[in-house]
Amino acid sequence: MENTKELTEHSSRVERKRRDSFGMFDGYDSCSEDTSSSSSSDESEEEVAPLPSSLPIIKNNGQVYTYPDGKSGMATCEMCGMVGVRDAFYSKTKRFCSVSCSRSYSSNSKKASILARLQVAGKPPTKKSKVLQKQPLVAKLAAYAQYQATLQNQAKTKAAAVPVEGFSWGNYINSNSFTAAPVTCFKHAPMGTCWGDIAEGVRVEVPNTDCSLPTKVFWIAGIVKLAGYNALLRYEGFENDSSLDFWCNICGSDIHPVGWCATSGKPLVPPRTIQHKYTNWKAFLVKRLTGAKTLPPDFSQKVSESMQYPFKTSMRVEVVDKTHLCRTRVAVVESVIGGRLRLVYEESEDKTDDFWCHMYSPLIHHIGWSRSIGHRFKRSDITKKQDGHFDAPPHLFMKVKEVDAAGEWFKEGMKLEAIDPLNLSAICVATVRKVLADGYLMIGIDGSEAADGSDWFCYHATSPSIFPVGFCEINMIELTPPRGYAKLPFKWFDYLRETDSIAAPVKLFNKEVPNHGFHVGMKLEAVDLMEPRLVCVATVTRIIHRLLRIHFDGWEDEYDQWVDCESPDLYPVGWCQLTGYQLQPPAPQSSRDSQSSSSKQKKKAKSQQYKGQKKMTSLQLKEELLDGEEYSFLQGTSDQESNGSASYYIKQEP
Repeated sequence: MENTKELTEHSSRVERKRRDSFGMFDGYDSCSEDTSSSSSSDESEEEVAPLPSSLPIIKNNGQVYTYPDGKSGMATCEMCGMVGVRDAFYSKTKRFCSVSCSRSYSSNSKKASILARLQVAGKPPTKKSKVLQKQPLVAKLAAYAQYQATLQNQAKTKAAAVPVEGFSWGNYINSNSFTAAPVTCFKHAPMGTCWGDIAEGVRVEVPNTDCSLPTKVFWIAGIVKLAGYNALLRYEGFENDSSLDFWCNICGSDIHPVGWCATSGKPLVPPRTIQHKYTNWKAFLVKRLTGAKTLPPDFSQKVSESMQYPFKTSMRVEVVDKTHLCRTRVAVVESVIGGRLRLVYEESEDKTDDFWCHMYSPLIHHIGWSRSIGHRFKRSDITKKQDGHFDAPPHLFMKVKEVDAAGEWFKEGMKLEAIDPLNLSAICVATVRKVLADGYLMIGIDGSEAADGSDWFCYHATSPSIFPVGFCEINMIELTPPRGYAKLPFKWFDYLRETDSIAAPVKLFNKEVPNHGFHVGMKLEAVDLMEPRLVCVATVTRIIHRLLRIHFDGWEDEYDQWVDCESPDLYPVGWCQLTGYQLQPPAPQSSRDSQSSSSKQKKKAKSQQYKGQKKMTSLQLKEELLDGEEYSFLQGTSDQESNGSASYYIKQEP
């Protein structure tokens, strides 16, 4: 009968708690329950030591409330060790989390056996031995366990984060009032498709660093500013005081939704600086958190799931040959970091001949792809797979949009404009050199092609890197003319007539422009595609439909690169920290001062990633062909002169 009465009392209290709770911070009202009841003499053999006066507390209606491990508000089960909301615990004394734990504890033989193990000097307590100790020993053991967990978390953080000496995204953004591209702009990045309503004003529970306690404690903070994955946080209670504001990665392991501490048995302690500010912290939290937003309960699980990558080491793929762009080679996945693959060409004995790209890059394909579409392929000298290597399944690779090549389609010799794969800052006059299967095309850059076609590059017909004749002129982009072409300014109408060629019809090009969310001036982390192992601090400087002009902070404009808005080589601010990839900071002032004298050498060195000899840049062309004279294009040519391609593209101001 007594057990039935206690169970009924327990159920009514839980039900009352649910009715009185404010949902988001369920469990905070547990700190206002009456905690005056104490253990009976047959259950307690020693007095509970008084709380240290320096411990931050929460007061309400004259009562003193604190947090876990035998303290009011929260409780630790003396049988199984579970920490939870005190009001939800079993029996009047709140010593056990359930009836079964209470009955198990009552076994004198088991109790004596466990207590005996506590007397072994010099050995850390086991999980079972911890739970039977009375206060204050329970609190000490919990503190010891928390201390060990803190050390493990710190070790994990140090291993995962890749610090960049002297550079901090937070300081960089704050000191210059920069804005960063939101995570939702990057569908391929972790949380890119499930970021939700995370924005300024969202509340989270984070470690309280303004505290002198030996254990790890938490407090609530609100997002003041969001920059990619990074958030500028301010502890609740500081109002307009920004003295203790701090940046952190919102996807980090120490960031939790409001209510996590209550359900996980973690202490919530006000920062020492504002400890004196309020006497009723419970009422303060209720007022501040009512109606506020927090992270979804499964946020950390979603982060973990979004960082699971299907590509594994030892998988074999076909990838572009960086020394001969016209062909592919077999390479093996050596490592995977944040979805980026380090591929080692199969014939590289010392594994130094490598190539970096994202798993969604259009440069990698399944084994057999080249043969299926008629693409050139370099056969490996290795006659059979090495032990442990296996072909990556075809379904892992990015699918291209199906096209109908049965009707009007690209033909060899057609002219177009294309991003130069060897100089990504330039859009050049180009020609369709070969039509492959499944909508793929081999493109050559006019005036600088190798005689054997070894620098032709494979683009799909739906690629956002190829454009109809007149695209650059309509959108006020400098078009790089063929090398050696002296009739300047360049005019497509004249060039088509001189070369006896036709322009590829506008309707064959990709006309889709997604609502990408990028704006000029936004900061991000971007791959230097001329040296794709590097991820750098970068800025969006121009937007033409779906085309972005990416500038690498601290470097001259001639190193800028044209990139599609959905490129898998663009990432939110904080991506490197989240994934453990090395971030390249902006070039220091000394590097900027020497850029003018070293730019040609740097460009040549970068291009070795793809080809032995670098093409001339548009800047060099201007110097050679015009001998220092002003270089400009004729604006406003007629639709006839641009082959009608201007009719689709809307002219945008730079």
